[in-house]
Amino acid sequence: MRLKNWIKRRGLGIRGRLWKMMKCIRSGEQLRLDDMASSSESLATRDYSASYSSRAAEADIKIENSNIEEAESSLRESGYLNYEEARALLGRLEYQKGNIEGALHVFEGIDIASVTSKIKVSLSRRCEQNRRRSQSDAAPPMSMHAISLLLEAIYLKVKSLQGLGRFEEAAQSCKVILDTLESALPEGIPESVSADWKLQDILNKAVELLPELWKLAGSLQEAILSYRRALLYNWNLNMETTAKLEKEFAVFLLYSGCDASPPNLRSQVDGSFVPRNNIEEAILLLLLLLRKFAAKKIEWDPTIMYHLSFALSVSGEQRALAHQVEELLPGIMERRERYSILALCYHGEGEQMIALNLLRNLLNNRENPDCVLELLLASKICATNMICVDEGITYACKALSKLRGRCDQMASVANCLHGILLSTQSRSVASDTERISKQTEALEVLESAETMMRERDPSIIFHLSLENAEQRKLDTALYHAKQLLKLEAGSNVRSYILMARILSAQKQFVDAENVINAALDQTGKWDQGELLRTKAKLQIAQGKLQNAIDTYIYLLAIVQVRTKSSGSGKKLPKNRRNSDRSLEMETWHDLANLYTSLSKWRDAEACLSKSKIISPYSASRWYSTGLLYEAKGLHQEALKAFRAALDVEPNHVPSLVSTACILRRLGSQSIPIIRSFLTDAIRLDKTNHSAWYNLGLLYKADVSASALEAVECFEAAAFLEDSAPVESFRLRPDLEAHFAP
Repeated sequence: MRLKNWIKRRGLGIRGRLWKMMKCIRSGEQLRLDDMASSSESLATRDYSASYSSRAAEADIKIENSNIEEAESSLRESGYLNYEEARALLGRLEYQKGNIEGALHVFEGIDIASVTSKIKVSLSRRCEQNRRRSQSDAAPPMSMHAISLLLEAIYLKVKSLQGLGRFEEAAQSCKVILDTLESALPEGIPESVSADWKLQDILNKAVELLPELWKLAGSLQEAILSYRRALLYNWNLNMETTAKLEKEFAVFLLYSGCDASPPNLRSQVDGSFVPRNNIEEAILLLLLLLRKFAAKKIEWDPTIMYHLSFALSVSGEQRALAHQVEELLPGIMERRERYSILALCYHGEGEQMIALNLLRNLLNNRENPDCVLELLLASKICATNMICVDEGITYACKALSKLRGRCDQMASVANCLHGILLSTQSRSVASDTERISKQTEALEVLESAETMMRERDPSIIFHLSLENAEQRKLDTALYHAKQLLKLEAGSNVRSYILMARILSAQKQFVDAENVINAALDQTGKWDQGELLRTKAKLQIAQGKLQNAIDTYIYLLAIVQVRTKSSGSGKKLPKNRRNSDRSLEMETWHDLANLYTSLSKWRDAEACLSKSKIISPYSASRWYSTGLLYEAKGLHQEALKAFRAALDVEPNHVPSLVSTACILRRLGSQSIPIIRSFLTDAIRLDKTNHSAWYNLGLLYKADVSASALEAVECFEAAAFLEDSAPVESFRLRPDLEAHFAP
């Protein structure tokens, strides 16, 4: 009972003394020395402005119980409330009242350097004592209450600076908190320190706030370093805070536009993964979040999957994205969304049939009646496969029926896809009448797509120009190509290529080469491959054979440098790697054919040996080999090479034509067999003038054939040759996918 009364009297004495201290610091007066007998430091506030003191005096002073209890705790532990602690309490009170300017003025009176040095010593000694389990060492100069109080004061100073828009100063002050704790506890925050919930709460807030302050200050590299520091140092953050920081950092890396340098990890296991750029680091963070969700450590956040989809897509890792989607637990993602994402992933990876099968499963389900985007994607995939063209037309028509009266822009896209499908279908029909009908319908649908556009769509204009070019309506095709270049402001390589090839079909080779040169001036070296290949073909058409050789050699040098650079670090998307390999191989074949025409057999053989390393079973390589044998007069060897090309690719049109020519020259096969090779070539490519010409020669030599048939073939050959481009108007599928907008 006596002890209880003593504590009560002692508590009242502490509270009364605290009231007196707080009144003194508010009024700007000094405490008398006898009132400060138990204090080792002066509580003077001479630097506190008179104007602020008068305003504070006029206010109704209400010190909250939490502030009193905090001060009482410090007084009980240390026996006194020093100058910095008193300012921390008063500053907190002013901040809680919303007077951030006054709070900042109070906080600025605290000697941060002196305070942080004492905090470091105190925390170091406490942790050392806990490790030794001994209390014999000298007591720390500051209690945990005092440490928490002063660190909170620094944090509130940071918030005050932030509220006043002084972001860089706020970031520097916030950094002091983390520097102090990290310096005092280099091995991380131990349980004995984090058990102080107030200190841990301040720490959590400071760790979260620092990157945001650097972003507001415009110091993006400092923000990156702060995020990494928050995630790599052991701050004893809870799982929710860590997950929030990981997500925020990933989003910042993906969308900030700041190029982050690779992290410099002080402790790293040999062979462990270190991200090399923003995208890789963001993907790593998002995958860590997915793993935490799978382990049921955090709640599901659908935006994680959205950001991961973006990151993996732009990095060309669509298969990895598909793998992550497939691993998600049932119920996390809706069936329609899951199938759509997977279809897009496999479409991006070039696995068109897998993507189409996924879409078929989705579209055949009656529970998904309004899948317009999926219908459009399915029709786009079908347009690249002759077998599925009819199915694609069905999907495009369904999309158009669903879009009627709803969205003209999407209906325009659906019409464009419908036109592309009709054009593809026209190339496979046997009847000339049906082919012309399909081509006419395709043009009408594409023109309808153009008129429906609210804003001009480059993709629609491109296909409109391409379709006119393939139907040999070159003036109209050139008009649309010029409109396309103007609309895109010369930003797309395929538009330059199409225009140059249209000009070459009009035999305007100089103008076509000028277009290519203009494109080369505006295009980075890595995207110049097909431009240079077209330029070499234009130079050959003008008889500039040595210039063409130089252009091919320069092109090969670019491709090889790109291949080496990708092997040494930067990973290219799969479709781009395949495109580069295909371009390099075809360039070797073009160069071999050029050397063959100049009777430089060894050079041609060297080019073919280079191409064999890339792809030993290439139809175009066997075809070039056959041309070399034919030029040497080795007709039997040439025939074997052409047949080997047809074994690899039965629909290889140049090999079909060359096989028919060799057989006709050797006279070893009947005319019907030779005719079958040529008619197959014409069926696959009705614009091949060489096939028409050789078929005319065959009819002319055949006594049973009418002269009219030969004349018609020669007329078709003459018209097609006169309007033939140096290279097909249509790009290879891999290039079309790469250069498509």
